[in-house]
Amino acid sequence: MSEPALMLAAASLCALAGFAWLALAMEVHWQQVHGGGTGPRRRLRLLGAGGLVASLLLCLQADPPSMAALVWLMLLAGAVLAVALLLAWQPALLRLAWPRRG
Repeated sequence: MSEPALMLAAASLCALAGFAWLALAMEVHWQQVHGGGTGPRRRLRLLGAGGLVASLLLCLQADPPSMAALVWLMLLAGAVLAVALLLAWQPALLRLAWPRRG
């Protein structure tokens, strides 16, 4: 695999993780995934935003800025769809993004 392809793969994973953390920062999704309680909302929001920024930076490293912006928007669309589908069909899989301690 070439270096830009690896950067785009990493950007995809960062976007997916970012949206998973942002979803888990919402109380309703935290309870859906973990069965109750509350999660570390502030930390999850910061991690989610950081994941999306990291995704953008990786896209900018892989492609020229005009193309990177388009690729990043498409990655965001795919990642948010994947997280939404996971929440609808297999919410327990999002425990991989933030396992409950204890």
